[in-house]
Amino acid sequence: MSVLLLRLCGPMQAWGVQSRFSVRDTGLEPSKSGVVGLLCAALGRSRSTPLDDLRALKMGVRVDAEGIMARDYHTALNVLKASGGIKDCEPSARYYLADARFLVGLEGELGLLTQLHTALRNPVWPLYLGRKAFVPGKPIWLPDGLRPNEDLLTALRTYPWLGIAPKKRPESVRLVIEDLSGAEVRQDQPLSFAERRFLPRRVSTKFIEAPPLKEERCTFPD
Repeated sequence: MSVLLLRLCGPMQAWGVQSRFSVRDTGLEPSKSGVVGLLCAALGRSRSTPLDDLRALKMGVRVDAEGIMARDYHTALNVLKASGGIKDCEPSARYYLADARFLVGLEGELGLLTQLHTALRNPVWPLYLGRKAFVPGKPIWLPDGLRPNEDLLTALRTYPWLGIAPKKRPESVRLVIEDLSGAEVRQDQPLSFAERRFLPRRVSTKFIEAPPLKEERCTFPD
């Protein structure tokens, strides 16, 4: 197996899996459905395209910066009602994560991961962090993000920390990884985006030692 790493950093991110009506939630880290949707956008896949190959990828998320949970108050005008007619104004509460930084790892066959790595560099459709208004603060594509013959846990443990202030690097970071025997069940395994159908998946959460800092190369001549 091999691993593909994605950098998800931005001023605002939202990874909701339980949104209903006027309250739009967000999880504390990227959801599997959100990441698969992002990959579909990079590949240019329509909502009706089967997701079997992407759904089979094993996903892990390293939380390098937890971010701050924030809430926006929104209003929408002229909203269609389920019972018919139009509602003049519909208020809603939308939650998001501010200044969060995540390293997402996907484990699978090298051929598919290579295709995804190429697509993330030159995506067919725009990429966003959970909602269309939330654009990445840094490229999702990592030049060294494709890790042939490396397992998911090793890749997430060893890839340099994504923070920008070395003095603020924590002693440990949170890791959420797919695990068939995991204690937590999440309803975010996408079965069909066209029909908005999802399956449950199990994950385990643990804390690992903070990853190493990125080595800075001197630009001055010898």
